[in-house]
Amino acid sequence: MLNSLSVTQSTIKMSKHPSPETQETVHETDHAQPFQSPQHDAHIRVRYAETDQMGVVYYGNYYTWFEVGRVELCRALGFSYREMEKDDDSFIVVAESKCRYRRPAKFDDALRVRTHVAELQRRTIRFAYEIYRDPDNELIASGETLHVICDSLGRPKSLPEKYRHFFTPKDNRAAGSHSTHEKRHSHDGDNHGSHSQKK
Repeated sequence: MLNSLSVTQSTIKMSKHPSPETQETVHETDHAQPFQSPQHDAHIRVRYAETDQMGVVYYGNYYTWFEVGRVELCRALGFSYREMEKDDDSFIVVAESKCRYRRPAKFDDALRVRTHVAELQRRTIRFAYEIYRDPDNELIASGETLHVICDSLGRPKSLPEKYRHFFTPKDNRAAGSHSTHEKRHSHDGDNHGSHSQKK
């Protein structure tokens, strides 16, 4: 599915019908304290197949790019989703998602997906994303996804401590020194007007 992207496909488990236990876990984030984790830039290029009849990227593909961003962020921090699933029976289940479309992306555009963890709780992780078009560094979309940590039976569980330390604020300076955003574009794009994608 992502064979044209210079990234590794992830193994995220999506839940269309969250269990009552999962929904209860999501509510626990209402009073969470946000923090800024290390961020990472993943680079992709728009395929022709990802555009719609209007010649712009179909809106659902932005969520695929969000997936690319969070998979590569974890890899840059020193671990992978596959390790969590195989070694620790810990699956990151999508519970909420949102995306704001600011500018359209078109075929062959070079895009940069900037990802960081906006919130970390005992059983949930919230990732935040910004998608820029290179080389003008224009912000074209932004969004978030909230994930509940579950075992292979879909029961919420705590994020294992061996992974938690990658995201906590005390590690920001150490992990941030290796994050891709310090090696590439370090300035943020301007906020432009919203663009409605065809559904």
